[in-house]
Amino acid sequence: MKVLIINPGATSTKIAVFEETEQLFKLGIDHSAEELDQFERVIDQADYRKNAILTAIADAGFQLSDFDAVCGRGGLYRPIPSGTYAVNDKVMADVEAAPYGEHPSNLGAYLSKKIGDMVGIPAFFVDPVCVDEMTELAHYTGFADFRRLSLFHALNQKATGRKAAEKLGKKYEDCNLIVCHLGGGVSVAAHDHGRVVDVFNVKDEGAMGLDRGGALPVNQLIDYCFSGKTKAEVKKTMGRRAGMLSYVGTTDFRVICAKVVEGDPKFVEAYQALVYQLAKDIGAMAAVLHFDVDAIVYTAGMAYEQFFCDDISAYVSKIAPIIRMPGEEEMRSLAEGALRVLHGEQEAAIY
Repeated sequence: MKVLIINPGATSTKIAVFEETEQLFKLGIDHSAEELDQFERVIDQADYRKNAILTAIADAGFQLSDFDAVCGRGGLYRPIPSGTYAVNDKVMADVEAAPYGEHPSNLGAYLSKKIGDMVGIPAFFVDPVCVDEMTELAHYTGFADFRRLSLFHALNQKATGRKAAEKLGKKYEDCNLIVCHLGGGVSVAAHDHGRVVDVFNVKDEGAMGLDRGGALPVNQLIDYCFSGKTKAEVKKTMGRRAGMLSYVGTTDFRVICAKVVEGDPKFVEAYQALVYQLAKDIGAMAAVLHFDVDAIVYTAGMAYEQFFCDDISAYVSKIAPIIRMPGEEEMRSLAEGALRVLHGEQEAAIY
């Protein structure tokens, strides 16, 4: 089985070709700000990105008739359980209307369907950021008008959970895991027998990330919002200028770690605070799992730093064994999700 993978980002579209689990081709198509600025909405970029993909595939020597399926990264759709989904008319309509928010990843499923339809092959998307398997209790906040949202790195969390279970000699559905996605964004999730029943989403809560604030003191945040800032300014600051960036002036974790090793006191203290906050998040997720945890798993880019993981483990290693699986393979995870359906291991979920 040969699958075309499409992963649209803010300034690029990544594509790959897999024959079963072997990656035959991978390319990042860069889009300049000038090119994208001509489009008012994300959906307006669809034809532009589709043509770029078709050109790249042809230049690489592939024909659309070579593929058995197309699979795209999922985006901000309605809350859904984990799985591989067939792209249907409801998905296409939601991408066009964007009722749950605008993001380039929305186009992953849309472009897959458009391209798949050209040669009559199925189109899928897998574990988008909107995967919601949280219990109803977990959705409660401290105010009846507010509801906790499940927005997290579902694709990498789920793929890492499956691989961690393999290392334990178990099925993912038989494990209790705490998976920590430690990348540009951070998410710490409780995986209870194959379902992510609770998660800290750095956009709203939990540990700070490299440029996001995580949980913030409510009254101080209210005062900040009414200090003459516009709504757009507050959202930009908390979403892109907070976190470690606000303390040390960089989001480059390699630079941060180098400064920590040098003993720079400003970097050391902020780094220790990040470690401390992540450890608290892991402890909270352990409580969600009744402290019945098979493993704590570190993944994504920051997990390449062994001493960083060791520093977190110094707080939490008594809870469960530690598994470090640095990096993330979104393209492979998408291919594996499509292949599970193509090989009949599971049915495509319906959106």
